[in-house]
Amino acid sequence: MKLINPPKALILLVALVCLTLLMALDKITSDQGLPLIAAIFGYGIGNGVSASGKKGHNAIPMFGRDDQ
Repeated sequence: MKLINPPKALILLVALVCLTLLMALDKITSDQGLPLIAAIFGYGIGNGVSASGKKGHNAIPMFGRDDQ
């Protein structure tokens, strides 16, 4: 697997770290944080599926095949 779109992956990683930190410090509850984490994962997966499934679609996937 090869990282194709590092900026998008970095944004998602920072969002996950921030939410996890806020939940660990009890600034937000699990009821508030877990749906946001699920939405972030859903965005990452959905973007990859959309980018690979439609021809002529401009979305760049986060991960791609490692062609060796």
